[in-house]
Amino acid sequence: MAAYVAEGRFIPVGGMWVEVDGVIPTGESFVRQIMLGKAYFAERFGLDSREVWLPDSFGYSGALPQLARRSGSDVFLTQKISWNDTTVFPHHSFWWEGIDGTRVFTHFPPADTYAASVTGQELAHTVSNFKDKAIASHALLAYGYGDGGGGPTREMASRLHRFNDLEGAPRVESRSPQDFFHDAERELRELPSTSAVSPVWHGELYLELHRGSLTSQQAMKRGNRRSESLLREVEHAWSAASRLAGAAYPSEELTEIWHGVLLHQFHDILPGTSIAWVHREARDFYADVEQRLERLLAAAAAELRNAGLIATPDASSAAATAIARDGDIIVLDNGTLRAEFDATGHVTSLRAPDGTEYVTPRASLGEFILFRDEPVRWDAWDLDRHVLRHPRPVQDLTELEVVTEGDDAGVRVVRTFGDSRITATTWLRAGARQLETDAEIDWREREQLLKVSMPLALRARIASFETQYGNTERPLHANTAADEAMFEAAMQRYVHVAEADRGAAVIASTIAGADARIDETGTGTSIRLSLLRGARFPDPDADLGVHRFSWAVLPQASIPDALEAARAFALPQSLEPGLPALADLVPLSGHAVIDWVKLAEDGSGDVIVRLYETQGARATARLTTHPGLHHDTVTETDLLERPAPEDGPRRALRSAGDVPVADGAMVDLAPYQICTLRLTPAR
Repeated sequence: MAAYVAEGRFIPVGGMWVEVDGVIPTGESFVRQIMLGKAYFAERFGLDSREVWLPDSFGYSGALPQLARRSGSDVFLTQKISWNDTTVFPHHSFWWEGIDGTRVFTHFPPADTYAASVTGQELAHTVSNFKDKAIASHALLAYGYGDGGGGPTREMASRLHRFNDLEGAPRVESRSPQDFFHDAERELRELPSTSAVSPVWHGELYLELHRGSLTSQQAMKRGNRRSESLLREVEHAWSAASRLAGAAYPSEELTEIWHGVLLHQFHDILPGTSIAWVHREARDFYADVEQRLERLLAAAAAELRNAGLIATPDASSAAATAIARDGDIIVLDNGTLRAEFDATGHVTSLRAPDGTEYVTPRASLGEFILFRDEPVRWDAWDLDRHVLRHPRPVQDLTELEVVTEGDDAGVRVVRTFGDSRITATTWLRAGARQLETDAEIDWREREQLLKVSMPLALRARIASFETQYGNTERPLHANTAADEAMFEAAMQRYVHVAEADRGAAVIASTIAGADARIDETGTGTSIRLSLLRGARFPDPDADLGVHRFSWAVLPQASIPDALEAARAFALPQSLEPGLPALADLVPLSGHAVIDWVKLAEDGSGDVIVRLYETQGARATARLTTHPGLHHDTVTETDLLERPAPEDGPRRALRSAGDVPVADGAMVDLAPYQICTLRLTPAR
């Protein structure tokens, strides 16, 4: 293969580790997909791919344009959006603008397939279908047996040769993707500034199809999120143990684990659309990798403890949650929140300290709802819109009790339906600003969808679904067909809604799908988390068994509040308190966070710090570090940990070159801007 690549007969494209799911993985996972994929291409073939090539993922995060540009790529290709079930995407060659404003040249092959046969019918459809032919004259035809792996055939190659110059037919040339992108992009760049045509699409590329893949095979979503959360803490802890205690960084084992985690983010494994054998293997993998990461976390903590670098956390001074009864009503009050439960164990009131009510009148917070879920075409892939029009609340109450755990108090209920059983405990923890629920669900249903509802007394216009390195604002109304088509969407860890400056968030660290709409009264907003499905194909036993979920409702919350609470909610329970932080951000304006800390891939011992602006507004902050790093200097890099190019995306570090950390490294971040910093010790 390498010999054919050198001859130009075989052309590697894409630059990622696998053809990844485009919406569920965390931002750092996307970075590692690009980092490891590009390293592989460079090592095996001497190539630095400039394109992100993802023909078959089920939607694409609005963070991808910035991630592409900050890794040295500047073009994007997919075809999947042509599968939309509601609207027709308006472009085939255009600028895709990410949530931060970064643009990449993007092409959708107008043949509407990534496995063409080079027939006259396909070519005629390409010409008639090409949305941008008024301003562009180049379109790409990806031919060959794609999904089956067979590639081009002699017959296809023969037809391609004939169509090179056949009267009455479009002219077809066999060229490299690089040549195509060069010419097609140039055409758009050379459009006159006075042109009325603006081929720009802003934000996520939402696929109006395959919405059920956000919930199918829930163990894939939980395993992936658990692995990502543990990797974040393990890499930070071992970076501290290496730099501060002189411990040997377990780079080989971490790389091996990352390879496996990234492999399982393939767009038919993580979405839950593979055969049963794949998911059995994946469940075993996630169980094994979680144990390995827990051991690594404990080992890093031991190194830091032996070096005297773990601080003793302050004892909690919060008062215990009070429990009161008024007939059938149960009231929990921790001095910050007051939650009221009715006789069925549902939360009918959640009040903030100022008395503001956050539950919609005559509604129940935490109500479980069943829907008959029989997709017209693809079981594990699709969630059809008519499904959500026929909710069936789970009314059964088998058990109800008030429980305590130290200073915390909660209400535990057991509900049964069909052959399934839910045990859910809603906690109001001492001093907490959020109401939490832990649920264990023994799921035995087929062709059913289970959601849990959070009706909030907020009349919002949009809902902010956390996405990688920012938020995607989605409509709560259904004015247009495109608005209505977003009846199920991806979330990372929270969904936030606000009425003017009064907001609330629903937080869930292992759930990937949710819906949000103005409620039927027009006075509140309903957020519903998707918990489980019961698809029969391609795995007849998908999701059968016991599942565990946790979620929380956070009243009086801004987006920064929601993010900070979601980050804490996702922390592994095994994380030892008092681990030293290698870096921190002191906010001066706006809000930005450090997302990831690790050691550099080149084995130098340098510390890599990745941060970003969180709410779509400008932010300024000062980077501070642990005293053990005060002699370090800081430089800004791209995502591949190379010096940030002069002609690349906007830099954040205020001073160019090596900046002494002790002098206070200042960063100025544009909305949703990502920044990668390298901390280098004095040599």
